[in-house]
Order: sequence, then C-alpha cells, then structure tokens
Amino acid sequence: MYVSKESVKEKNFLASAKFQNFTYQVDDTDITADEKGRKIVQAGTVYYKTTKSEGGETTKTAIGLIFADVDVTHGPQPAAVMVEGYVLESRLPETISAADKATMTGIKFR
Repeated sequence: MYVSKESVKEKNFLASAKFQNFTYQVDDTDITADEKGRKIVQAGTVYYKTTKSEGGETTKTAIGLIFADVDVTHGPQPAAVMVEGYVLESRLPETISAADKATMTGIKFR
C-alpha cells in the first residue's frame, strides 16, 4: 500500500470571528501551476468581478478575498469569497493596492 503525505501551508488572515462570505466561481486562467502541476489559488488572494461594457471593454473590480485555498487544476471551481470582515494585512499572500482596497468597502485591513 502506498500512502502520500502532504502538508498544507494556509495562513489564518482573519482578525475577527465575524465575517461574511458569498460563493463565486473562480476562473483557472492566468493561474500558474506549481511543481506538481496543480493550479491553486491561495486563501487571501483578491477576487475580481469581471464585467463587460456596451463598447465591449472588460473591467475588473475587486470585491473580496478568497477565503480558503481553491484547486482550479481541472477548470473553474466555486469558492467562498469574503466580502465583509477584519483581516490582518501582513498575513495576506500578496500586497493589495489602494485602488482594490477602495472597492472592497466591507473589508477592514489591520
């Protein structure tokens, strides 16, 4: 019998026990595969809502943070997106721009 053991490296970025999540579809495009060939979107990554204008222009607006790691190796997957709550900014996987913070009005950064 073969058993493989993996460890998970997901940091807790919550600063409060009170938060609000909604389910959104996470796309697999522009996600780079890791050394095992898996495409993982890390918890704490900014989630963007994409809209098209009448002129055909595409705009991306930050609406929240991915709440838990999502594996999109085999295509888009549903995920919990945090839209309200307090987070510890230093524990997020990437720096969030001031423009993105301005559109995520329900999230408070500490």
